[in-house]
Amino acid sequence: MISDDVRRPVRPVRILTTGGTIAMGGAEGVAPELDADGLVDGVAGLSRFSGLEAITLMNKPSAHLTLDDQLTVCRTARDLARQGFGVVVTHGTDTLEETAMLCDVLHDADAPIVFTGAIRPASAAGADGPANLLDAVSVAASGDGAGLGSLVVFGGEIHHARCVRKTDTTSLVAFSSPQVGPLGRVTEGHPTIWSRIPRNLPVDPEALDRRVVILPTCSGDDSLLARAALATEPHGVVIGTLGGGHLAPDLLELWATQAERIPVVAYCRPERGTLLTTTYGYRASERDLRDSGVIPAGFLSPQAIRMKLLACLSSGLDIAAIRYRFRQDDG
Repeated sequence: MISDDVRRPVRPVRILTTGGTIAMGGAEGVAPELDADGLVDGVAGLSRFSGLEAITLMNKPSAHLTLDDQLTVCRTARDLARQGFGVVVTHGTDTLEETAMLCDVLHDADAPIVFTGAIRPASAAGADGPANLLDAVSVAASGDGAGLGSLVVFGGEIHHARCVRKTDTTSLVAFSSPQVGPLGRVTEGHPTIWSRIPRNLPVDPEALDRRVVILPTCSGDDSLLARAALATEPHGVVIGTLGGGHLAPDLLELWATQAERIPVVAYCRPERGTLLTTTYGYRASERDLRDSGVIPAGFLSPQAIRMKLLACLSSGLDIAAIRYRFRQDDG
């Protein structure tokens, strides 16, 4: 039997609200409506967390968030965690995983930062926001949350920001971690952690003032899209590869050349994939990719790679330092 002492909250919690479906209402065509106080009022069970405070940062659909908005959210959350507060960020689900990843790259404190949201608006029958918010606060306040970094709590599951993706548009369990599964669950208001993910080495950009583009690939790719993107002079590129790290030969040659001057980071198209090392030996397979200057990051989603690369570039890191930062994601 687990004692009440083990389950007792160990740190105060601050809730930062940014908008999203969890804060929306209306009879039809829902729109942003609730501020921080409105969001937490009436959520049964929050009263057991002493010293709980909620702060409105902004109130936007997450598709409207700018990079400046996302950096503001992450730096505010990180600064509160440095002061010893567990932090919960309520956020729209469209781009929640991207802000959570950015936060994990900045986060250097022991207290957890937990992102959550909702699929059903606050005005809907069976709204899931209150349960998700209560679960997120319980994780942020718990002793087991220490040292985990940036998390996503949704539908009773606990995910790490490096692994999580939105994989369903309307399910109440909208997020999953295809590579590793959830880190744990919240049951009866109490979190249980099964596993841990290594932390990112933190960076601290003042602004996200670099441009990073994501370029997928497909069969018959003639590099037209790649060349059009390069004409905009991006500071970094995230490229898709097929299978276990395979490209058309001319396309790999293009990216190998570009990787000599800007960071080019590769992911693999399968959601549960990884970049191989020595299986294939044909031209432009994973061996050639790894022999080029392209940086492998097969563990991460393309959107997660973009946020990490943006933060690294905006912090002034060079290609060698960026390659080192992505080594832990090459698995």
